[in-house]
Amino acid sequence: MPRTTVHLAVYDTFADWETGHTTAHLTQNGYTVRTVGPTTEPVVTMGGVRIQPDLALAGLDPEDSALLILTGARLWDSGDDLAPFAATARTFLDAGVPVAAICGATAGLAREGLLDEREHTSAVSFYLDATGYKGGAHYREADAVTDGDLITAGPTEPVALAREVFARLGVYEGEKLDAWYRLFHDSDASAFAILDA
Repeated sequence: MPRTTVHLAVYDTFADWETGHTTAHLTQNGYTVRTVGPTTEPVVTMGGVRIQPDLALAGLDPEDSALLILTGARLWDSGDDLAPFAATARTFLDAGVPVAAICGATAGLAREGLLDEREHTSAVSFYLDATGYKGGAHYREADAVTDGDLITAGPTEPVALAREVFARLGVYEGEKLDAWYRLFHDSDASAFAILDA
């Protein structure tokens, strides 16, 4: 039976706007989103929203998940508080469970060594170069990149991140996936008819 639970990592300074398209459309297509925090204590997003995590990171098992989503946060660049989330991403990838990372989370994955051999993107290449990682040759100038089970996107590309997640999970495919992206990225109203069909 396919897994239908998606885990969204939440932590202080979590970038609220980066996963709205992804989580909203996953839940409309049969997935359940559960939040995972450092503990089950509430966290406060960059936008000031207080979130009570559904479970603590220590209790997260890739066998119970269809996807792990890591968003940007100021904490990715101000110490190693979020390093356990990057380590968990390694566990997910080793188990063959997809991971989607956007914005500062890509730097966390770079520090963990997860981008050294995989095609990826981020805000700009020199942002990741500052982490000391060895994956510069695999950096792609693109809105979002999928390499096997790893999806990466820059901070201004939440719609592109969602598109890649939907493609990887088979939520939307082909013409429907293209129409979804044109509607939400390009404001192409003609795409609505394809999605509504």
